Amino acid sequence: MNVLQILPDLNAGGVERTVLETVEVLVANGHGAHVLSNGGRLTAELVALGGVHHTAAIGSKNILSVPWRIAGVRRLIAEHNIDIVHARSRAPAWPAMFAARAERVPFVTTYHGVYNAKWALKRGYNSVMAKGDIIIANSNFTCEHIIREHGTDPHKIVVIPRGVDMEVFNPARLSADSAVARRARWGVPPEARLVLLPGRLTRWKGQSVAIEALSHLSVDTHLVLLGDPQGRDEYVAELRAQANALNLGSRVHIPGHDSDVAAAYLAADVVICPSTDPEAFGRTAAEAQAMGRPVIAADHGGAVEVVVDGVTGWRTPPGDAKVLADAIGRVDDLTGLSGARDRIGQQYSKAALQTALLSVYRDLFKP
Repeated sequence: MNVLQILPDLNAGGVERTVLETVEVLVANGHGAHVLSNGGRLTAELVALGGVHHTAAIGSKNILSVPWRIAGVRRLIAEHNIDIVHARSRAPAWPAMFAARAERVPFVTTYHGVYNAKWALKRGYNSVMAKGDIIIANSNFTCEHIIREHGTDPHKIVVIPRGVDMEVFNPARLSADSAVARRARWGVPPEARLVLLPGRLTRWKGQSVAIEALSHLSVDTHLVLLGDPQGRDEYVAELRAQANALNLGSRVHIPGHDSDVAAAYLAADVVICPSTDPEAFGRTAAEAQAMGRPVIAADHGGAVEVVVDGVTGWRTPPGDAKVLADAIGRVDDLTGLSGARDRIGQQYSKAALQTALLSVYRDLFKP
């Protein structure tokens, strides 16, 4: 069985990480794992796992290029005997769908996010992610959204939560020195309380809310906004200006991308996920709990499923900086943090995702 996954690029992000996890399980079971994207920092890792990468600007939003992109995907299907095409993003999903239909191979989509659609045109653009022969939703929240938004037959949807690599996100494998080194690298004093917000530096992830929350906390609390700005330099400048305006410049740290997020979690006293828009799943909330860290997440979207309020973390109203600050101050009151890692391993592990995904492929595969 040869599977072709398609996405815009292979830089940082939960979608990209899931692509690599899929490559890993395909290769381990003797299948062909192909990926079409414009490349990125994770390409070398994909190849090291045994996957085959094909480089093209498949994620272009130029509608005039669609015929050429369809033709390119069709060539890949024919040349590499592709049995299943799996699209993971909207722009490349359109040419992928037409190519798969033309070549008569099954078409799978993963609905990774709850895409905003205020206008009919945008809703039509988003709808490609609900056109798969099988649609994978990364949470029950996402599944319900697909049915409500697109009127999709529930029998076509399979819920497969994103997976946490329990070996990578294991506090036992890291030394206390790694946490000390991380704090030193970021400029956070060793005695400070460290609040970590991991995720892309984009407005809806709630970095501005986190900075405002910090203004309500004691002076020994520091905030690290860890993530790739992906070219949003103006937004980064805006966050720094906000911190300076609140006299928090020395307590807000924006170190950029970090390839060892597990060590970053270990360095934190509490991890926050204050997204102002609903997270479709909330991978960082799951990873942090696997590392034994308390999590405070906005009380909407997939985070409702991942964070058990008052047990493994707190859930707070989206956008409410004062309540977020209060929750940060109450993390010591959590009652079930010691069992958080076991719960994540049982419900949200990488192994569970890989097993479920391979089952979907095998059901579709027709040799």
